[in-house]
Amino acid sequence: MREPGDQAAVERHAGGFDPVVFDLDGTVVDTVELIAESFRHATRTVLDEVLPDEVILAGVGQPLMTQMRRLSVEHAQELYDVYREYNHRRHDELIRGYEGVAEVLDGLRAAGKRLGIVTSKSADTTQMAFRAVGLREHFEVVVTASDTAEHKPSPVPLRLCLERFGAPPEGALYVGDSPVDIEAGRAAGMATAAVAWGVFGPEALLAARPDFWLEEPAELLDLCLRGDGRRVQGRRG
Repeated sequence: MREPGDQAAVERHAGGFDPVVFDLDGTVVDTVELIAESFRHATRTVLDEVLPDEVILAGVGQPLMTQMRRLSVEHAQELYDVYREYNHRRHDELIRGYEGVAEVLDGLRAAGKRLGIVTSKSADTTQMAFRAVGLREHFEVVVTASDTAEHKPSPVPLRLCLERFGAPPEGALYVGDSPVDIEAGRAAGMATAAVAWGVFGPEALLAARPDFWLEEPAELLDLCLRGDGRRVQGRRG
């Protein structure tokens, strides 16, 4: 396993990264409002309580049932069911694409990069997201929560993705918006990049020790094609 502080592990990829694997929610598609509204509705309805956003969103990046058990073991199934009903009902109204992401994916594909998705969403909700915003055709490999028994921050889903690519972790990059994304990528031996446009703020993401920090989608081109990105200061070497 590659450990933070191994500066050479990132330096070796000055020529870029391949394959490039993305989280979905909050990274490729903007579901931040959809997720937040669904959690607010579920907790109000089931727990009769308005919880702070930092509490209800703290587990984002993990499978939905895991998040509900964290909020209430006793009411987890009811929370899950109410969340899903509301989320599906308002899905296409609240989901949207991030400005610039489609162009970045086009550029990476044109340069011959292999692209993948590893998400904690189930297979059916992943398909819903792609139907709403498109972009499915950019990704050669898609791994959802339905594909593995273990989930992020476990490296198992990312290892499955790399196996389907027939690629080693050396040279691969995982891009995500949550601490569990960064933890899973690091545990899988991949370089990691945290994005500023998702659910989590810089403090939580930088504490997870990503290799790179991305302020906007356009920065992905330089990073993935040339290895030229904003290194997270103090995280390596």
